[in-house]
Amino acid sequence: MRFQAAEPMSDLLPPTLQFEGTEEGYDNVRYTRCNNNPSQTAVAAHLAALEGTEAALPVASGMAAISSTLLALLEPGAHILIVRGPYGGTHDLVASLLKKWGVTSSAVSPEDGPEQWEALLQPGKTRLFYAEAISNPLCEVYDLAGIAKFAREHKLLSVIDATFASPVNLQPAKLGFDITLHSATKYLNGHSDLIAGVVLGGQELIETIRVTANVLGPAIDPHSCFLLSRGLRTLGLRVEQQNRNALALAQFLSEAGPKVAAVHYPGLKSSKHHKRAAELFTNGGCGGVFSFELAGGVDAAEAFLKRLQLPLVAPSLGGVESLVTRPATTSHAGLTAKERAAAGISDGLIRVAVGVEATGDLLDDFSQALAAVPGAA
Repeated sequence: MRFQAAEPMSDLLPPTLQFEGTEEGYDNVRYTRCNNNPSQTAVAAHLAALEGTEAALPVASGMAAISSTLLALLEPGAHILIVRGPYGGTHDLVASLLKKWGVTSSAVSPEDGPEQWEALLQPGKTRLFYAEAISNPLCEVYDLAGIAKFAREHKLLSVIDATFASPVNLQPAKLGFDITLHSATKYLNGHSDLIAGVVLGGQELIETIRVTANVLGPAIDPHSCFLLSRGLRTLGLRVEQQNRNALALAQFLSEAGPKVAAVHYPGLKSSKHHKRAAELFTNGGCGGVFSFELAGGVDAAEAFLKRLQLPLVAPSLGGVESLVTRPATTSHAGLTAKERAAAGISDGLIRVAVGVEATGDLLDDFSQALAAVPGAA
């Protein structure tokens, strides 16, 4: 039987967005790749309201947010200050593509302050100070308020990747940061079924970055906007439980005895970053990521990971399920062994990104996995 449509196919398909404006210029065309689809603008407004910024630009991934921002705000020959051992993708961007473009960088440590930062400035070249809310994977906390203040005083742009904190625990705009970045794949979405990112800040800066993003092409599709909007509705509930789970597990491991060599989580009172974290983060919530090292090194780490039953051994974070990984083989595999050592990332370091499972169930699972690791009781 010959197929015959009941009505013209054009009536069955969603129409291309009709352009009704009078403003000229490519970026004013109503077109999904130009990041002005109604779904894109709706989720952008929601994100800006959460962060307390004038505007937001959702894009196709966290790295799309980072790369679009840095490519838009820097020029050949520019210099930036950047936190030590940033996220692996950020490191690769700065150390490879931007370096080829003539951009240089100077790393700062959590212990550094204005005196050390000022010594690294290159007059006429330094344009930007790049920070992270909580470092990955050692969970270090920098003097974020001091960085924003220093940037203002020296006429630098201040940019922060706030993925690990989420808007529930930190709103960098209130500290004075010009640009906030998130991998929306993580906490903002929270269900491990979406890849997205977002850039947030003042209207003028966001428009500058949007023009560059439109050229690069990392537009987020309308359905992903819907998924992100859905995830945002439970953000507060999820992050509060993840804060609780991470603190409980970090406390358990810090008290577990000689099998555990170190635990890195600013929520612990024993952490050298605790005081700063308590001052910066809402209600002391330090996020759902922590890391730790076993006394037995890589072999002990692998034995522990294989014994766990609840968490998946996989990269990423911020979802409803718990994940564990060794950063030396995932997020920081792009660094040389020497670079990882300089950043304090041992090959046996385990990063834990907790989900929203029952705290007691996670504690029981970590307890039995640790008991199976060879070593002193």
